[in-house]
Amino acid sequence: MPIIDVVIHLSKSECLAHYEGRYSNVRTRSVDGRWVIFPAEALRRVVGQEGVHGVFRLEFSDQGRFINIQSLPGS
Repeated sequence: MPIIDVVIHLSKSECLAHYEGRYSNVRTRSVDGRWVIFPAEALRRVVGQEGVHGVFRLEFSDQGRFINIQSLPGS
């Protein structure tokens, strides 16, 4: 199962746009510089009062389908 660590910085209003469905995907950079795209609905699991900020681990199936997102400690 591929795992990619990404840096995400989205304000509260940017998260709201994703939540409202104005965007179906999130595009961000991995810590090793690759561009990564994953479903915007995943942000619902990690959004806080100030939006989404930090380093997150994304898990994908061997077929490339998004499975999970989790915040990494210290981020």
